[in-house]
This record gives sequence, C-alpha cells and structure tokens, in this order.
Amino acid sequence: MQFTQPKREMSTLTTGQLAKAAGVNVETVRYYERRGLLPEPDRRPSGYREYPESEVGRLGFIRRAQELGFTLEEIGELLSLRMSPRTTTAEVRDRVEAKTEDVEDRIASLERIRGALRQMAGACDVHGPLGDCPFLEALEAQD
Repeated sequence: MQFTQPKREMSTLTTGQLAKAAGVNVETVRYYERRGLLPEPDRRPSGYREYPESEVGRLGFIRRAQELGFTLEEIGELLSLRMSPRTTTAEVRDRVEAKTEDVEDRIASLERIRGALRQMAGACDVHGPLGDCPFLEALEAQD
C-alpha cells in the first residue's frame, strides 16, 4: 500500500466522498489535513478539495493505527517512515515495541487503579451513612 500522491489521477474525491469511502467524518478529514497527516489536496475551480482515491488507504492506515493506540503524532511518524525509501523494518519494529511497552505500562496502571477501587468498595458499609463512605472520604482527602 503506497501513499504517494501522483500528479493527477483519473478519479478524484471531494472531502465528503473521501470521508464516506474511508468511513470517517468530514471534520476528521479536515482535522487530519490540518495536522499534516493528509497532504493538502488540489482544489477544483469551484474551491472544493480534490483528493486522489489513494487517500482512502491513508485514512484506513490512520484509523487502524489509532485503534492500536498510536497517537496522531506517532501516526505521523509512521506515515513518514512508510513514505521513506530508506526506512528499515527495524525502525518500524522499534516503534511497535515502544508502543507495546507503553500499552503494558498503561495496563499495569489500570490494574493498580482497579485494585484500589476494589479495596475501597470492599471497605464500604452498604448500610452506613453517606458521610462515612470511605471512597468519598478518600477522594476528598488532601495529599
């Protein structure tokens, strides 16, 4: 899947058509363009943006990368790696391994949060007055 933008493709898409083909919102397309994830397209004489059909693939790439937890900045880096003929698979693997470590750190953090919530829930006397709720007290406590 290449994302190179040819000089002119036979078939081009307006922003709405591109968004529909990629399964995203029109504002998402405009946002990605502002963020530099989509190159600025040519414009028709009417002023409408004119995207090559290949941008549907780029939008799919961005959406799938987001689903895997990559930030838009990281996705921009991945797109740059994808477009560079000098990129090695080791460079891409390094990015994936770094994201994997980030996900593992977040999972560990969420597991700590879950443990703390379970402990607080277990300390709650379901028949006691609201003012004695250890969870609410813990949230109000100052460090």
